[in-house]
Amino acid sequence: MRIELPRHTERFGSVKIHEVQKVLELDSGHTRDTHEYVAVKKLEEDTLRQVLERMAIVIPTRNEKLKLFEGVLSGVPHDCLIIVASNSTPDRFKMERDTLEEFCHFTRRRALIFHQKDPLLAEAARASGYADLLDEDGLVRSGKAEGMILAMLFARLAGREYVGFIDADNYFPGAVWEYVRCYAAGFALAQTPYAMVRILWRYKPKPNEEEGLFFRKWGRVSEKTNRAMNSLLSMHTGFETDVIKTACAGEHAMTWTLARLLPYASGYAIEPQELVSIFERFGGLHPIDPPEVAEHGVEVFQIETRNPHLHEEKGNAHIAAMLRACTGTVYHSALAEEVTRTLILEDLERHKALEEGQTAPPAPRLIAPPMTADLDAFAEALRPHRARFSVPQP
Repeated sequence: MRIELPRHTERFGSVKIHEVQKVLELDSGHTRDTHEYVAVKKLEEDTLRQVLERMAIVIPTRNEKLKLFEGVLSGVPHDCLIIVASNSTPDRFKMERDTLEEFCHFTRRRALIFHQKDPLLAEAARASGYADLLDEDGLVRSGKAEGMILAMLFARLAGREYVGFIDADNYFPGAVWEYVRCYAAGFALAQTPYAMVRILWRYKPKPNEEEGLFFRKWGRVSEKTNRAMNSLLSMHTGFETDVIKTACAGEHAMTWTLARLLPYASGYAIEPQELVSIFERFGGLHPIDPPEVAEHGVEVFQIETRNPHLHEEKGNAHIAAMLRACTGTVYHSALAEEVTRTLILEDLERHKALEEGQTAPPAPRLIAPPMTADLDAFAEALRPHRARFSVPQP
């Protein structure tokens, strides 16, 4: 792979936010460059593979089309561990497991799969002291974030150092393959153990009755949330910026070293809340804990892919709910000030995204960092039931 090096980096306390880097070549050949280019980096296959072998790819799914789900599985590089986090109906979950078992049988791979409402997972969370994941019925809550956090714990128990996320409704297996290699590229470039890689889709095609397929650059929710987050940074640094282009990136990855430290937001707000949590904890406006983060710093990579991104359309009501949830992470941040809050309210009112009686987006439900869970207790609670989550079963 050949990729641009960051041309500009914004700093916010101990956090480095790199400007968007573009993928120049998906396959840059086996011949090693005789000299380095200033603005371009060739990443050798061996370098990428060393990262991929230590990475888990989490696929959150909820009643997605099985053909799309199978396509996403086929796009994950072979050296990665696949973890499927399902919140589907029971019959659909059985079909997802059957699909995964068939895929692993023919590709000679191992994977993990769980349903987040499984009572065994609730018992393990309770045993580990991680009750933040549980609802009033004592089961794991149904949010996307809760499933992703469980998958992070599974990834760590499996010995993986990196964890990446790919949505299950992607139409292009080739795009999935590129996303994961972009994760590996970012981690290979990172100069710190506290690193995050976020994907910027090159285009997001939309069917248009008059023009056929129109290749949009920005999604509606992404555009508004990026704007809010950049305003937040600008107001604190005193310099206007538009460095954030991936506030809502569903396709993203982290080192476990960073992932374990962050508070997460329940539901659809998880992706922007990750950045908000990084800015709040490591932006230098409050004491940095743990102090090692100040020593090493946090790096956020944003990588633009060559493949466009086409996924299932969920309708205007879904878009409005996402807009409220995503901008709410910024609006209710401890860093938010009047200018940014006013900007968010104007956008929500302009797009009629607030529900009747609402005067502001709802505050996100925050989940404690995974570091608060006792991983040994979590593993011990699940040890007798390993076959339940393993594909193929041992």
